[in-house]
Amino acid sequence: MFFYRIPSARLMNTQRNRTWPIIAAASAILLITMGARQTLGLFVEPLNKSTGLGIVAISFAMAVGQFFWGAVQPVFGALADRYGARRMLAAGAVMLAAGTVLTPFVSNAMALTLTIGVLTAAGAGAGSFSILIGATSQRIAPEKRAFAAGVINAGGSLGQFLFAPLNQFVISTFGWASAMYTMAVAALATIPLSRPLASRAVHAGVVTAHATTPSLSMREQLRIAVRDRSYWLLHAGFFTCGFHIAFLVTHLPGEVNLCSLPASVAAKSLSIIGLANVAGSLTAGWLGNRYRMKWLLFFVYFSRAAAIAVYLAAPKTPLTFYLFAAVLGFTWLATVPPTAGIVAKLFGVRYLATLFGLTLLTHQIGGFFGAWLGGIALVKFGDFRWMWYADIVLALGAALLNLPIREAPALRARAAMA
Repeated sequence: MFFYRIPSARLMNTQRNRTWPIIAAASAILLITMGARQTLGLFVEPLNKSTGLGIVAISFAMAVGQFFWGAVQPVFGALADRYGARRMLAAGAVMLAAGTVLTPFVSNAMALTLTIGVLTAAGAGAGSFSILIGATSQRIAPEKRAFAAGVINAGGSLGQFLFAPLNQFVISTFGWASAMYTMAVAALATIPLSRPLASRAVHAGVVTAHATTPSLSMREQLRIAVRDRSYWLLHAGFFTCGFHIAFLVTHLPGEVNLCSLPASVAAKSLSIIGLANVAGSLTAGWLGNRYRMKWLLFFVYFSRAAAIAVYLAAPKTPLTFYLFAAVLGFTWLATVPPTAGIVAKLFGVRYLATLFGLTLLTHQIGGFFGAWLGGIALVKFGDFRWMWYADIVLALGAALLNLPIREAPALRARAAMA
């Protein structure tokens, strides 16, 4: 065991002064990228009426977007680890803006898949959790990382809260194409917001040899990670999280429509989910500094299963949707701070953007199936009941899979590399 030099008081004060601008910048960027991404479900019906492509084709395009959003995160995370976060965030802003600007001009399923499924998703992925949490964790003190992840995550949820009514208003008043253009302008605003993340990475505090791994290459770190059972259990739980979220953000408006309720109920429900998860994310970040994170994950997944079961038994009124949205929203992305926190505990923060990005890839593989199978279920059965049943089973499985997770550095795997 050896130790790196403890930073001087002056350096620690400098880090303290930088902490909140860095967290605020990351949170604001995620507000925009997640706000744009998590409200795309509001465009399903307008797109279908305008293009006549059909629900299955539109669901598939959005499912590809769910997968691609996750697939690019370890790639952009690795590039950010090597070349800096700000460059990747700027590239993502341009792609997100381009995808939303081009979508109103599509006339076939392939073009829609390229705009929403590839460009928009890749742009949002470049400005999402892996880069933002990874870059922030490298620039702030270790004891603040869990809370910082919660605050950043809350920014994404606040984006959903703000963008859902905004997009619904613009769609209803000016048309869905104007709403797409509005999101493009917002995406470009993330470029100046990324400036604080250009500061030099500083691993604050006393750093032990197993708490961070500056001597390892990325390839060596990946070899350690793929041999770690706890890391794969995190992947399994995150698959379920992605399945839930993608199904709901894509098809909740359709569920509301099946219940003969106005589209405003769906927009308000998505907004409530976002607002509730602000509280859920901050709570998860705060609790992550006080309790074992695997128990937080167990509670989140188990409570989702219970919430969906209660929803299925309840009468389908606007109040039911609002209460369901509030309960589910509290756990919506509350999985992110403890998942990122456990990855950092296991492997350190040097390659956190890459390693956490890979868990987000698994998250979005689940998201692909959640969005795509939801459309197939609607066409084949006329409703989403089998999707709700799958949600419950997957949530219970994810809750149990988190119990064996080990929250300690991967010492044996590292020793094997020596």
